[in-house]
Amino acid sequence: MNVANFRRKRRHLSLPIWSSAVLMTTNIALMVVLIVLLGREKLWVALTLGSVALGISLFGMSLYSFLTIKEIQLNRRQSNFVDSVTHELKTPIAALRLYLDTLILREPEPKDRQEFYVTMNSELARLDGLINQLLEVARLDAIGHQKEPETVQLEDLLRSCAEAACLHHKREISEVFHFEISPLALTSRRMLLEMIFGNLLDNAVKYGGNPPRVTVHAFARGRDRVVVRVRDNGPGVAAENRRRIFQLFFRGSDELQRTKTGTGLGLYIVRTLVGFLKGSVAVMDVESGAGSVFEVTLPGRQLEIPESENREGRQRVSELALSGKENSS
Repeated sequence: MNVANFRRKRRHLSLPIWSSAVLMTTNIALMVVLIVLLGREKLWVALTLGSVALGISLFGMSLYSFLTIKEIQLNRRQSNFVDSVTHELKTPIAALRLYLDTLILREPEPKDRQEFYVTMNSELARLDGLINQLLEVARLDAIGHQKEPETVQLEDLLRSCAEAACLHHKREISEVFHFEISPLALTSRRMLLEMIFGNLLDNAVKYGGNPPRVTVHAFARGRDRVVVRVRDNGPGVAAENRRRIFQLFFRGSDELQRTKTGTGLGLYIVRTLVGFLKGSVAVMDVESGAGSVFEVTLPGRQLEIPESENREGRQRVSELALSGKENSS
């Protein structure tokens, strides 16, 4: 089945490519013959017009080929998106139906009943999250301009998003995430930031290794920019896909070849919302080891640590140093 789909999709792309190549070659050959004949007859005006016509026709055919191939690729991504959403919707519905049928057919033990309720609640939350994500994509043009911005402490936000990602994937946050976060603040709508970093951290856990390990590093860049880097230990993102993964509906391979569920909407939402906030997002090269690093740059600032906390910190450092000297002596 996978081979058949792959060959069919290659044929869909090869038709416009080969037809455009044949038309362009024929057009060039005819125009070259015409230009040679006109040059021999020294019909310079006709030669100039013929050359201009050749350039325009080649540009038009090239543009047509580009738009045709782009439309075919978009249709393919939309088809994969429909497959993904269908699977994502059917999975929790099937699980809910199974547990409900079990509850109807027999009376389970109290322990089993509680387990059923917890699982059904988890599947409902998953279904609700998918529907909300689809609705968010439909209203992205307006979502960034609602309500007034607020000051959000970045560390609290990132830890909250990490907890939600671990709950979704049934992982312990202490076993998955490592945080290196400076005292930073962003001025924005909290919901936008939760959508941005919620998608990134959820992807980091989903596409991480087994078991997943995620490092979140946040620091200030200059006076008015904040950088957040999310690194996972998964297989990473191929170099040719690093720009395309932020496109609508894009996923790494055909749906039947995937082992991870998803809709191809998360990173598109991230890129769109980061753009609303006058920031940038990119996939960086990994210096060593496997995995991928997503870097988000947003307007923000370093928080000033109160002098009292600085004094307490210096005092604790001094006490530790003194205790170390006493132990050594």
